[in-house]
Amino acid sequence: MTTRPTAVVLGAGPGLGMSMARRFSAEGYQVALVSRTAERHPAYLAELGDAEAFVGDVRNGIGTTLDEIAERFGGIDVAYYGPAAIEPDRMPTDITEVTVGAVEKAMSWVYPAVEVVGKLLPGMLERGRGGFLFAGGLSAVRPMPALGALAMSSAALRNYARTLHERLAGTGVYAGSLIIGGLIERGDIYRMVVAQREKYGDAGGRTLDPDAIAGVAWKMFSAGDSAESVFDAL
Repeated sequence: MTTRPTAVVLGAGPGLGMSMARRFSAEGYQVALVSRTAERHPAYLAELGDAEAFVGDVRNGIGTTLDEIAERFGGIDVAYYGPAAIEPDRMPTDITEVTVGAVEKAMSWVYPAVEVVGKLLPGMLERGRGGFLFAGGLSAVRPMPALGALAMSSAALRNYARTLHERLAGTGVYAGSLIIGGLIERGDIYRMVVAQREKYGDAGGRTLDPDAIAGVAWKMFSAGDSAESVFDAL
C-alpha cells in the first residue's frame, strides 16, 4: 500500500477525463480511472504511470467501486466527477417541450454525485484534507432553452457544488465546479461533430483545450478558494 495520494476520475474518457488524470498523475497522485466499459482502459493505462482502471457506471450505484478503489490504494483523496450527462448522439428536448420523465432522467446524472460525496466526505473530513471537482455544462449559468432538462440538471449540480464549497470552508476539504461551454478537444462529442460537419457545422472557435481546463482545476483544488471556473467558447 502506497502513501501517495489518490485521485479518482469518474467518467474517464479521451477528453477532459484523461486530461484530469494526466494532471493529477504529474502532481504525484496515483490515479484510479472509472468508466462504463474497459475497452479503452489498456490505452489509458499505457499512457499513465501509477494508475489502475475500474469498470463502473455511476447511474447504477458507484459505492462498491469506490470501496474497491479505496481498498486497493489505501483511501481516496480527490474525486473528479465528469461522466457524460447525455449520450453524444442524443439531442435534448427544448425546454418548452420537456416532460417530467425527461427531468427525472436528466437528474439521474446528479444523484450519483451526491452518492460519491456521501461515500468519501466523512473520511476526508476525518483526515482534514481532500476534494471534489464536478464538471457541468454552461447552461448552469446561462439560459440555453434548447438544452431543456439538461440545463436543469446542470444547474442542480452546480448549486450542489457551490453549497458544498461554502459549507466545507475551513475544513481542509475542497469542492468546486468546472463549467464547460464548448467542445472538449479529443472528447467523444468533439469527434462526433468533426466527423459529421454537414450535420453539426464547423467546430472552429467552439473548442476547449482539456489540458488547459485540467490545469485550472488543479489550481482551484490546490488553492481551495474558488468555487468554480467557467470555460466558454460558445
